[in-house]
Amino acid sequence: MLSIFATIEYHQQLNEFIAQEERLNELVDVLDILENRPIPSAHRILIKNGNIALPIDWFNIQPPFILPEEIALTKANLLGVIFAKLNNYEKSFAYLQDNNRGLYNELDFINRLQQGIPIDPIELASQYSPFEEYRLMHNQAIVRHYASESDSIDIDKILYFYDEAIRCAPHEEYRAYSCRQLALLYIDLHEADKAQAVLDIIIIQDLSKEAGIEIKQTMLQVWMQQLTLPYDTALLHKLKETLWEVLQFYESSERNVESGLLLLDAAHIANISESFSESLGYVTKAIRIFEEDNMQELMGNAYIRKGALLYTWAKKGNPQFFKPAVKSYREALKVFTKERAPAYFADIQHHLANIFADMPTETKKKGLWAGVAVSSFNEALEFYTKDQYPFEYAMICNNYGNAFTKFPKAVLSDNYEKALFYYQESLDIRTSDYPNERAITLLNFLEASWSVSNSVEEFNEDRFIDMKRKAEEVKTLVREEEMLQEAQKHLDLLEELKQTVSK
Repeated sequence: MLSIFATIEYHQQLNEFIAQEERLNELVDVLDILENRPIPSAHRILIKNGNIALPIDWFNIQPPFILPEEIALTKANLLGVIFAKLNNYEKSFAYLQDNNRGLYNELDFINRLQQGIPIDPIELASQYSPFEEYRLMHNQAIVRHYASESDSIDIDKILYFYDEAIRCAPHEEYRAYSCRQLALLYIDLHEADKAQAVLDIIIIQDLSKEAGIEIKQTMLQVWMQQLTLPYDTALLHKLKETLWEVLQFYESSERNVESGLLLLDAAHIANISESFSESLGYVTKAIRIFEEDNMQELMGNAYIRKGALLYTWAKKGNPQFFKPAVKSYREALKVFTKERAPAYFADIQHHLANIFADMPTETKKKGLWAGVAVSSFNEALEFYTKDQYPFEYAMICNNYGNAFTKFPKAVLSDNYEKALFYYQESLDIRTSDYPNERAITLLNFLEASWSVSNSVEEFNEDRFIDMKRKAEEVKTLVREEEMLQEAQKHLDLLEELKQTVSK
């Protein structure tokens, strides 16, 4: 529903304009600006000093393109703006093509941004005034940020125009608006510290409530990106407090989808804090929101989050959650099919394979679960091939090797030999350029090697030399005490083996 806010003297004229289109009054209402506060949203239109004015869209309904500060109040202009906001650009064009083609072009930039249609920055026009200078700088940054061909994005120019927009913003609200977009760019570039530096210059108390909430929501994204092991308890506390404040505002404003996304962040924070029950409550609520709003992809992602949570909970000594984790991932597969989303499908198969390998069950069913795990690992590797996705291939192979060490003994093959094969596939990719990942796989390789031809009666000197070399390499790759101790444990056992064999 669109709302037009104006003083009473304009109401008759506005209603007459709206009456030109049958049933348009069912989609647009006219309110007294002295009795109703217009929230800063793209669904609000103001009449100020006899002109159309459009507030900053802090509700993220439309792309962050800024329209002219004042638009003459005429029937064509008002109806052109209204139909553009209703995403009926054909109607908008019909009203504006002969009456205000320049305004239609401005509105069409928003349409093209929504549709992902490239915009040449040279198309942007401006008339000299302080606000127009700001608007031009901001919009130059926006079209380069969001509407450039992927192979022609010039980050330096985008940064230049954002900086110019921030410098010449007419007041703090617009300055914060441009700052937020620049911070989102840095977040996309995984430069969280630079994003935080941009947001830190904003004076929250000088902003509207809606603007302050959006700045805090953007800061949440920065903090989530900064959240790495070992987790900073002070940062976790800030995240929880701010997230709860933003979530309460979104829920009171009935911003359901954004509330659902925040609930997933809350679930992640609760999960890493090992508050599993709390985390499950958040993710379940998010799923319900996405289902009610028919947001299929978001719902599928939420089921993936739920599966990961339940799997983590299961491994923490609660095996009853293994099967619910499988069920959650299979719900996600209803959204991310192999044909429609092959990468998501492969990721889910990888997660399922790990669960099937860890699933505790009675002995006679272990072979069944092993077979299902192998099938899922192979599905994952069918997409994540060694040539096209080496990093993902290496990760899956490492976990595939781990799985073989857990499978029941095979009649016609040696599971540990297969494990070593997949560990070696992983090591071919996980070079010293990835020290932590390589060290993990080396230690896995060493553990499995003890079960393959290394008894005193069946001493394998080549394998002995290889194991010693791998254990020594681990000590050159990492500084984590636990991993160093494990490497030394293998070296000590190898020395004991050597002494025993030489007697």
